[in-house]
Amino acid sequence: MPKITLNGVTVDFPFQPYRCQEDYMAKVLECLQKKVNGVLESPTGTGKTLCLLCTTLAWREHLRDAISAQKIAERAQGALFPDGASSSWGNAASDGDGTACYMDIPKIIYASRTHSQLTQVISELRNTSYRPRVCVLGSREQLCIDPEVKKQERNHMQIHLCRKKVASRSCHFYNNTEEKSLEQELGTPILDIEDLVKSGNRHKLCPYYLSRNLRQQADIIFMPYNYLLDAKSRRAHSIDLKGTVVIFDEAHNVEKMCEEAASFDLTPHDVASGLAVIDQVLEEQTRLAQQGELRLDCSMDPTNAGLNMELEDIAKLKMILLRLEGAIDAVELPGDKSGVTKPGSYIFELFAEAQITCQTKGCILDSLDQIIQHLAGRTGLFNNTAGLQKLADIIQIVFSVDPAEGGPGAMVGTGVSQSYKVHIHPDAGHRKTAQQSDTWSTPAARKQGKVLSYWCFSPGLSMRELARQGVRCLILTSGTLAPVTSFALEMQIPFQVCLENPHVINKHQIWVGIVPKGPDGAQLSSAFDKRFSDTCLSSLGKALGNIARVVPHGLLVFFPSYPVMEKSLEFWRAHDFARKLEALKPLFVEPRGKGGFSEVMDAYYTRVSSPGSTGATFLAVCRGKASEGLDFADRNGRGVIVTGLPYPPRMDPRVLLKMQFLDELKGCSGARGQFLSGHDWYRQQASRAVNQAIGRVIRHRHDYGAVFLCDHRFTCVDARAQLPSWLRPHVKVYGSFGHVVRDVAQFFRVAQKTMPVPAPVAAAPSLGRGGGAVTVAVLPSPLSTRKAKSLDVHIPSLRRGPTGFAAHTPVLSGPPATGDAEGSLCVEYEQGPVHTQRGPVGLLAALEHSEQLADRPRDEALPPDEEGRSGG
Repeated sequence: MPKITLNGVTVDFPFQPYRCQEDYMAKVLECLQKKVNGVLESPTGTGKTLCLLCTTLAWREHLRDAISAQKIAERAQGALFPDGASSSWGNAASDGDGTACYMDIPKIIYASRTHSQLTQVISELRNTSYRPRVCVLGSREQLCIDPEVKKQERNHMQIHLCRKKVASRSCHFYNNTEEKSLEQELGTPILDIEDLVKSGNRHKLCPYYLSRNLRQQADIIFMPYNYLLDAKSRRAHSIDLKGTVVIFDEAHNVEKMCEEAASFDLTPHDVASGLAVIDQVLEEQTRLAQQGELRLDCSMDPTNAGLNMELEDIAKLKMILLRLEGAIDAVELPGDKSGVTKPGSYIFELFAEAQITCQTKGCILDSLDQIIQHLAGRTGLFNNTAGLQKLADIIQIVFSVDPAEGGPGAMVGTGVSQSYKVHIHPDAGHRKTAQQSDTWSTPAARKQGKVLSYWCFSPGLSMRELARQGVRCLILTSGTLAPVTSFALEMQIPFQVCLENPHVINKHQIWVGIVPKGPDGAQLSSAFDKRFSDTCLSSLGKALGNIARVVPHGLLVFFPSYPVMEKSLEFWRAHDFARKLEALKPLFVEPRGKGGFSEVMDAYYTRVSSPGSTGATFLAVCRGKASEGLDFADRNGRGVIVTGLPYPPRMDPRVLLKMQFLDELKGCSGARGQFLSGHDWYRQQASRAVNQAIGRVIRHRHDYGAVFLCDHRFTCVDARAQLPSWLRPHVKVYGSFGHVVRDVAQFFRVAQKTMPVPAPVAAAPSLGRGGGAVTVAVLPSPLSTRKAKSLDVHIPSLRRGPTGFAAHTPVLSGPPATGDAEGSLCVEYEQGPVHTQRGPVGLLAALEHSEQLADRPRDEALPPDEEGRSGG
């Protein structure tokens, strides 16, 4: 493998790196060597993960060698290297020969959003020459192999049943993990989640506790980043961050995750379900007490040990829940039922009415924990302890910082009342909850109550808390962080190193067009007052139909939200647009929930890769599952259409309060340059979601594709400035839809000639946790199997039929009617092949022929458009 030297560190890289990769690695090394934080954007397909792994591991080896050399030279056991950062991870000792020990070398914590993303990272690590000791932290849901624990429906029930079995020594998988040596596992250094489970099944060891033990001697630890951002998860996994290098990959989600980890919504259903469970426990324990059996005989099954709580303590817990429910219900709401907002500090007043305070929280949490663990593994009508678990989590969130010390959210220039808000509003989902389940028979579950929301608006709180843990440096990186400056401001910690990397692709591999008008000349807009108009939906349907004809293979269409996607599809079905789109490329629609998503994706991948397939269209949502992390490389995503700017719902209370929070911070004395305004944040949310969707199209060095921004608001300079820096030079604004079709056809013609044919792959991109890939062959095929038969001239004044698609007109049927304001040429193709004297005519060959016609003398060519050029 090539060796390159950057900043004095020799890095082994699998191939000769591109310039942008060297620049990226140099920035990573700058963070590591100077002990500073970095925010680094590098587009998808630039080898960001590989660069991160090789650079950090090379630096770690370099540091180890330097420490070893100094220790030998000084001949002083345990001497500190000036640049070393002591870590408390592991039980390292001297190697005996004066060489470096584990304590002297900072561990690397590599965090990504999901375990499936971490699996891909570990796969990249295997492609390098580095073989560090690796540990992957996961939940019991991923790692437990005990049949009884695995069958628990909820994660918190798995946790408590596992703890119960471990405490009673009744889990032989755990017992074996304690008794057996880890040398065999350590001898295979790169284990991912699946490898841990396989090893556990093979040796009858618990993979969950095996991973925790491997962590002690690991050089690099992989984990989902909620394990780091959530203080409760950090404690549960005993994560000590002192002296570590922390990397957040796919960091575009960090802002949201920081706020979510510190926020909650407590519904009447949560409280009612908790009360129902406590009632059940009270009844059970009272009956046992009357029978003199409060202390059960545990000789048969130690996991069925009785609840070691007094009846009085259980009754007190019920009283606390009733008082909390009453305190929430007593809050008066405005007459319009819109809800009321109070300062963040109000949460302490509200909880104090239910006797939940800093002084009592420990006893309450212990009682909740005992009851939940007592019921773990039980079956029955009232043994769903999700409500009690949620209450326990909420208490930990609220009292994560003592209110006497400023309360949760205390920060420079702000207070608890600004960083957090308490919002109490009617429970809109109470009817649905009551209809869905008869489980909760208490009246509180069926009446309309109030939802208590406690919202954090400063992601910087979690970031600053991590920094206070003594980390060496924090590196946040993603393919879509633009605008980087505003992202860094939101994190509220200093980022001394910033990078917006260019792409490794050439200009002939990407086409980006802003399409403000449809084929009929109507303005395309997803603005609230226009998105559902017949004119906009009809014009967008025509645009999709024409784009689908010139984009080969897979086409991705992203909508601002699920309601917009569903309403658009409903209109197109009612007006025959959907049928025409289906005839071009079968439609696949992203489902709202998790159920069925993998099946839909597998079907889409299979359709695109089938021999002779004309491709497929996938309708998805910005910020949805398909826009996050899924791989639409090569034929799976040759085109991305963004149908609008996905702004958050402007009247949502949480959105309004976030904007108000930011405006208040920006208005503080001395803080004007340190915070975003509410308007800037609002615009940034839409831009980042668009950029994430765009990131689906170019997935590697030899990929190519087209991006269509189909909303007139993309023509604004501000909107274009929010696009990724590597993409901006390629953006072109089109005044005529006909030119869009012409240029895209030319783009794909050139790309097919100059780019290598994608190699066959063994499986479609992996979906979900632990894989879920569908095996599909990707076979070399012509650019498109559709053949050109005719050209259509869409003229607003000559629309024909209710479908909105103009009827076919023969090739060279003559110029359009005089007075055509658009004068744009759009093409339609039929499924059947067309033959000439020279054989079949391909899609792009027909387009090339149409452009040649445009170059004929004026009397033979189509009339010029409004810019004085021939339409083509």
